[in-house]
Amino acid sequence: MPEGDTVYRAATKLREALVGKELTRCDVRVPKFATVDLTGCVVDEVLSRGKHLFIRVGDASIHSHLKMEGAWLIGEQIRRTPEHKIRILLATADSRAAGVDLGVLEILKREHDMEVVAHLGPDLLGDDWEPRVARANLVADPDRPLAEALLDQRVMAGVGNVYANELCFVTGYLPTTPVANVKDPLRMVQRARDMLWLNRSRVNRTTTGDTRGGRDLWVYGRRGRPCRRCGTPILSDSSGDRVSYWCPVCQR
Repeated sequence: MPEGDTVYRAATKLREALVGKELTRCDVRVPKFATVDLTGCVVDEVLSRGKHLFIRVGDASIHSHLKMEGAWLIGEQIRRTPEHKIRILLATADSRAAGVDLGVLEILKREHDMEVVAHLGPDLLGDDWEPRVARANLVADPDRPLAEALLDQRVMAGVGNVYANELCFVTGYLPTTPVANVKDPLRMVQRARDMLWLNRSRVNRTTTGDTRGGRDLWVYGRRGRPCRRCGTPILSDSSGDRVSYWCPVCQR
């Protein structure tokens, strides 16, 4: 599932493939921006901001958000992708990149592109990371359920549903725990930073420290399976916007 670490890796791959090179092809397959052609322009920068990604080309900025199923593919990966899934195709003399199933794709004026992410909290993987600001944002609404607050990108940018559930487990709180009951919110946001930072370069995300399949996560996606700590079956709730997972013994 795309979260802040996924976007960070995508930006790194795109930077290696495109930055400093002139576009020989720019095919935007979104009706509103289909006439935009940046062919002949040089890619200057690729930036990630939380779950948002920006490719700066000339005076334009290609802004994308992966949402639930999007991806950026490079080179030979594109060959295996059905054409109807590609939202944008960029090529240089020696590389190709494609945005597939992107939840958001728009072409912005470069000088104003950061306005679309001005509402975000500190980026867990960015130069602007500031744990005390994230802490203040987290505790601003003390009655809010913890998992809901962690998912709010205005609190801190980059946490998705996998990390929200895993953070609740490793800190011992139920996803529904009011933020006011979190004893050390600063430690909470620092744990979030640690999780994403350690996974920023991994394809196989892990929160347990074990990257082997089936051993990588504590609770997420493990409904009915034994808790890795106490053996109690993991519970889940899918009645809300996001699915929650928790151990009824280890989380209180």
